Amino acid sequence: MEGPHIQIVITGALVPLQPEVTTIGRGSYTDVRLADPSVSVLHAEIMRRGPYVYVADLGLSRNGTRVNGRLVARKLLADGDALAFGSARCRIGGIMADEVTDAEPPKSATPELTRRELDVIASLCRPAMSDDAFVTPATAREIAADLVVTEAAVKQHLLRLYSKLRIAEGQNRRIRLANEVIALGLAKPQMPDDQRESRAISWSPAAAAAAAAVHRQQAPVPTARRRLTGRTGGPA
Repeated sequence: MEGPHIQIVITGALVPLQPEVTTIGRGSYTDVRLADPSVSVLHAEIMRRGPYVYVADLGLSRNGTRVNGRLVARKLLADGDALAFGSARCRIGGIMADEVTDAEPPKSATPELTRRELDVIASLCRPAMSDDAFVTPATAREIAADLVVTEAAVKQHLLRLYSKLRIAEGQNRRIRLANEVIALGLAKPQMPDDQRESRAISWSPAAAAAAAAVHRQQAPVPTARRRLTGRTGGPA
């Protein structure tokens, strides 16, 4: 097929991209419908700007959007890039080559984070467990209420996390931070007991190891990992 298009891997179907915006999701009125339960009703959009094409995830859905295996919020695409919306795999094609690459600075696989920064990450990413089609990370105010600290303190922790994980300034910075920590395995979603209505996120083994490395010389702390909940008034 000539011109920009997307291929649905499981069926081999080729769908031409719309002139400006191509919607992707499980919904009946999307341009590219993916009948996969891991895909949101309206999951992502593929945008065309002249010869350039980029994909934009429409919020922090449970399973997210990946380009060549990496979780993204927004990413410029190249011909042949592999896309994954949840577990539904696709491939982009028909895009003109450009000498300019969308390079990203190298990032540390396991940055050293403090226990409080890990708490902020867990609270930030908790909405990823929602079943809603549109989900965004928690705001600084919501994180502050969850951890029983001031909003100013949360903002300072977020600034340090942006710096440590090299999240550039710009739109959707919290979304990009949440995508990055999930991709690095620093926040691991877990299902709570059946009797609980809420969902929670605990530290992953990588995050626990990072905290242990930073606090090895400090006073002993409980070894059991704390599961954060949406209730306020708990320990900070």
